Amino acid sequence: MKKRQVITLLSTLLIPLWIYAAGSKLTEYTIFKDQLARQPLPSWSISILAWALPSVEIITALLLYFQRTNKMGCILSSVLMTAFTVYVLLALSGAFGDIPCSCAGIIGKLRWKGHLLFNIFFTIISFAGWYLHKQKVVRIYL
Repeated sequence: MKKRQVITLLSTLLIPLWIYAAGSKLTEYTIFKDQLARQPLPSWSISILAWALPSVEIITALLLYFQRTNKMGCILSSVLMTAFTVYVLLALSGAFGDIPCSCAGIIGKLRWKGHLLFNIFFTIISFAGWYLHKQKVVRIYL
């Protein structure tokens, strides 16, 4: 499989993730905002995050969709997935006490350990896409 095909495959896995994550947060906005309010976050940040998270997720999907911006999409996807994974690790460690997951939709139904595995999988995919973009293609003509 060629590098471009692998990047396309990885992006094809990530785009629905970000569209679904953003869409489920926006369609269940009140629930999402209420769950955010129960997170260990400053109260002033809740309204900002309630719109910023889905917006950034949609932007990430759009960046991944276009070949010209795909590398930036992989980078942003890697940053988001790393941040979400670290947050899940902290939640699992009990650092925040007993808190609900603020993810909406099906993903929000996962327990913390399942969520961690899910996040690790998509973090690896995101970094793999970024890594492949950094690789130079060397052609040897004989």
